Amino acid sequence: MRLFRRSSGLGALALAATLTATLFLSSPDTAQGAPPPREVAPQGRTSLRAADPSVLRVGSTYIAVQSTGGGIAVRQASSTDGLATAPARQVWSDTRGRGEVWAPEIVMDGGRYYIYFTAGVGAAHRMFAISSATSDSGYGTETQLALPDNKWAIDGTLFTFNGQRWFVWSGWAGDTNVEQNLYIARMSSPTQPTGARYVISQPRESWERVVGNPFINESPEAIKDPNGQLHIVYSANGSWSEQYCLADLRLRAGGDPTHVWDWYKSNGCLFGSNRATMMAGWDPTLYVNGPGHHTFVLLHGDINTSPPAGPRFPSMFHAVPKGTPYTWANRHWYTGTFVWWGNTTYSRANVPGPNTDTGWSLKFFE
Repeated sequence: MRLFRRSSGLGALALAATLTATLFLSSPDTAQGAPPPREVAPQGRTSLRAADPSVLRVGSTYIAVQSTGGGIAVRQASSTDGLATAPARQVWSDTRGRGEVWAPEIVMDGGRYYIYFTAGVGAAHRMFAISSATSDSGYGTETQLALPDNKWAIDGTLFTFNGQRWFVWSGWAGDTNVEQNLYIARMSSPTQPTGARYVISQPRESWERVVGNPFINESPEAIKDPNGQLHIVYSANGSWSEQYCLADLRLRAGGDPTHVWDWYKSNGCLFGSNRATMMAGWDPTLYVNGPGHHTFVLLHGDINTSPPAGPRFPSMFHAVPKGTPYTWANRHWYTGTFVWWGNTTYSRANVPGPNTDTGWSLKFFE
């Protein structure tokens, strides 16, 4: 395990979080800190060669979903470490020839499980959903989400913020593969979008344009900070490159999630393997290259159970071990942790609204 160097803007709560931070905890009592911490290997690599982990916790069971075998499989274990060796139970197969199946995301809504995934070929990739009353069986036929504008869409996920369901995904503005933006839309139900789509991030900063054709913002994951503000942590740069990294969008206090200028972007990668693209005060990884497409391991996958300031909390991500060729085939699931990092300023220029916003950010650990 490695602690990143302290930010000059560290607030008192974040300092307390660092001083009391524990090593990786797989216990459901992490937030209470009841059991003693359990140490794992520094790099947190699992035996599973796979990408795009999505994990939530229900009671003491950790539930993960992955794309495999032309369909989608669910794994269940008593710890995040155990997911890689847990049996993979196929819950959906592409019997209708939907095409490539990418990045399934498991969430809960109203006590029911929903798995959102991308399927298609080329410019035809769209978002689909299946649902069941149980996590590893009983899923029905897939339903295509009628996302506004009906453009290429991947990496979508559902969350509820301030009593409103939202869907956030990565997609194209038009019909050509120029860049992948992050979009958000309201949902009237877990499978029914309503209203327009709104762009909330475009890959326009120099540190997220190191690798392009296209330039990439993808894999958005929502979480609430200790002040109750919404964050969308996403992956930047191409996943085919070790420049792949995690960055943050923070919604200003009282902001409108559909208003792009209410979002403030971290000034660099928060979790990456290249110092030149890291935000000041954040260090590159020691053990992995190109960490990205992460998951926050939350109770019921609900951002309203997001952890407070304090000890580290579990996350998972995919990456390639340092010292091995950077290829998609070499990606593994990794267990990791994160903490909230206070009094962090994100700055911008030449846009409407204030140029700076100070609040919580995140630090990730291998």
